[in-house]
Amino acid sequence: MSYILSEEEQMLRDSAQAFLAEKSPVAELRRLRDEGCKDGFRHAIWKEMADMGWNGIVIPEEYGGVDMGYMAAGIVLQEMGKTLAATPFLASSILCATALRYGGTEAQKSEHLPKIAAGEKVYALAFDEKARHDAKHIETRAMKDGNGFRLSGQKRFVACGNGADMLIVAARMDDDSIGLFLVDPEADGVERTLRRSVDSHAPANIDFKDVKLDGDALLSETDDGAALLDTVLYAGRACLAAEQLGVAVEAFSRTIDYIKERDQFGQKIGSFQSLQHRAADLLTEVEMTESLVVKALRQLDESPSQAPFWIAAAKGRATRVSRLSAAEAIQMHGGIGMTDEYEIGFFYKRAQAAGEFLGDEAWCTARVAEMSGI
Repeated sequence: MSYILSEEEQMLRDSAQAFLAEKSPVAELRRLRDEGCKDGFRHAIWKEMADMGWNGIVIPEEYGGVDMGYMAAGIVLQEMGKTLAATPFLASSILCATALRYGGTEAQKSEHLPKIAAGEKVYALAFDEKARHDAKHIETRAMKDGNGFRLSGQKRFVACGNGADMLIVAARMDDDSIGLFLVDPEADGVERTLRRSVDSHAPANIDFKDVKLDGDALLSETDDGAALLDTVLYAGRACLAAEQLGVAVEAFSRTIDYIKERDQFGQKIGSFQSLQHRAADLLTEVEMTESLVVKALRQLDESPSQAPFWIAAAKGRATRVSRLSAAEAIQMHGGIGMTDEYEIGFFYKRAQAAGEFLGDEAWCTARVAEMSGI
């Protein structure tokens, strides 16, 4: 297992840096917030990402993707973390693409995966029902109804749910097993309520009231829907950890640049030993997190059965370190770090929100302990 990027991966990173710096800098997130964009992202940028090949990064070539794997997806997401790019990439190209790839029938994959890869449609995964992440708490029901199903229940904080063209919904079936269902958000009985999260993203709460589904709405390539959902969420956690790493790296970088320039008492504050020690400690934390995130992503590509342990460890650590890096950034920026004029506050807010999504540090620590037999 290599911790060093290949030449192809370095090229992907460089192209992602250039594209995101031009098309989706932090200023773009500010504009989305100030305009009150109801979807929380630009559909035009989503289509341009498809032209770059990113949207099909974990989709097989026969369905229009490039199938570069989760390490490549993590490289793109780390760069997105550095610019706080608000896109459907994690929701659509990772979570939903993974669900379809490993749980969809041939007909479902042929119909839906090319739409994700081409940027024609945005897909969102609806799974959480509580204020905090708990994938095992699923009360939404899909009851058998002739050749189809009737779906009823509630989902909370569905990432990109307000701008999605298609939903994949986790629900309990008649025998209490878990199924994943393709649901048109415009169908009768589906009601979406826009939410605004602290990081200026736009998730949705979604109610399903006796929604009629055809039998082919169920992702039925696998008999174990709970295992499929677990696979999807762990893939999402690994990739989200990469984004959180990007948040931590950029917050640290901006802080170092600032303390090298800021004068106080006639000298640069970066010359103060106390700040040097804090910066050194933070660099160590960021570097260790990067190694763990790369380990998790490589395991997901090379030995997926062994990946959950490393993914939980990486997501937990990335949550803690991204929050630490952003908090230290505000501390070292002083009073201006608390103002909306400076962008550093956006990193703090994203670190808080991303840390809660798909499991916070405590949730991840519990999973590591459980898988360690503790």
